[in-house]
Amino acid sequence: MIDTDAVEALSRRVLGPEYKALPPRSWGHTIESFLATSPRLSEFTTPVLTLDRARIASNISVMAEWTARAGVLLAPHGKTSMAPQLWKQQLDAGSWAITLATGWQVQAARAFGVERIVLANAEIDPVALTWIAAELDSHPTFEFYCWADSVATVHEMDRILSTQGERPVAVVVELGGPHGRTGARTTEEAISVARAIASSPRLTLAGVGGYEGALSHDRTDSGLAAVRTYLDNVAALHRALDAEGLYGEHAIVTAGGSAYQDLVVERLHSLTNEEGVPTDVVLRSGAYVVHDDGFYSQISPLTPARTDAPLMSAMHGWARTVSRPEPGLALLDAGKRDFPFDEGLPVPQSVRGTETLDSGADITALNDQHAFLRLPAEDSGALPVGSVVRLGLSHPCTAFDKWRLIPVVDDADSDDPRVVDLVHTFF
Repeated sequence: MIDTDAVEALSRRVLGPEYKALPPRSWGHTIESFLATSPRLSEFTTPVLTLDRARIASNISVMAEWTARAGVLLAPHGKTSMAPQLWKQQLDAGSWAITLATGWQVQAARAFGVERIVLANAEIDPVALTWIAAELDSHPTFEFYCWADSVATVHEMDRILSTQGERPVAVVVELGGPHGRTGARTTEEAISVARAIASSPRLTLAGVGGYEGALSHDRTDSGLAAVRTYLDNVAALHRALDAEGLYGEHAIVTAGGSAYQDLVVERLHSLTNEEGVPTDVVLRSGAYVVHDDGFYSQISPLTPARTDAPLMSAMHGWARTVSRPEPGLALLDAGKRDFPFDEGLPVPQSVRGTETLDSGADITALNDQHAFLRLPAEDSGALPVGSVVRLGLSHPCTAFDKWRLIPVVDDADSDDPRVVDLVHTFF
């Protein structure tokens, strides 16, 4: 499912100052030779993002076992990390495919030999779609799925593919929801899209898909009801297409981010046992691989409050106090260019060399390269200049994309973690 040699070759890349936070002594080394020196996190400059090796392994195992028990397939959203080393771990644990979001991301994944890809988006870029058609023809084992939410999209794909290839492109009809993202807004529109796909000589109808996370951002009764209603509509659309005979020999129904995968199973799993075309339900959760200490830690069904086998945050930021300009304020050397802020600001957790940080500590704002850490006024002696703070982060998707090379530590809870790997990202 992935080219192991291509992934392993990443360890032979030469390090240099183009990679943030790496110690100067690493420059000129290959990753492999540098790691052989058993570097410690204290050697890296701040700010730095780290991943926790044991927690990643645990999260991948938790999700693999959860989906297996639920009787659904997992195609983790690879755009979360854009890290082939992590994709390999996910695929080795049984993931069915890797999901991506753009044609370029598909090209990057194919460069590492990913054999089954779900593009959770329409592909009507002529350069990208022409390349995909050629890739399908030249690699018979390559499986590819993309989406369409309008007849106009289907016609544009037909136009681009009019002189391309022999293998048809598998297309999933996307159903949307009111005030959501992309997706046909009614079942009737979606059926028209499916008919257009099925009648095209260059396309084949592969299933139904969508994204329920756009319809709710909490677990209130109204939020959960909105998600359930949407998923019921996805199921109804699939049944309508099957009844009309628009599918070939197999279909997929795909949904599920990292917030409501339990509801996806609850509302869609029955499709796998119904009469008609053989059907697989495919989850596209992506954030689970490192989870977080913010948005997903509150909303995911796989939190300690909701399961005995929870996910754990496997990413942390580390930043240094560079200024104490007034009582109750510490400025850290990390900002928007280093850590995510779109789904919640970083949360101070501990100070290197001590167990915890005062419960009143709070990051209230980020500039490009600074974090404003507010402290109780009476703690005037806390966090002297030079102190290193560990930060909990929210939203993996916008954490990974700020780093080309991310240190992996053996234990983020230790006083000075050992760096045991470096993960490449491709953004």
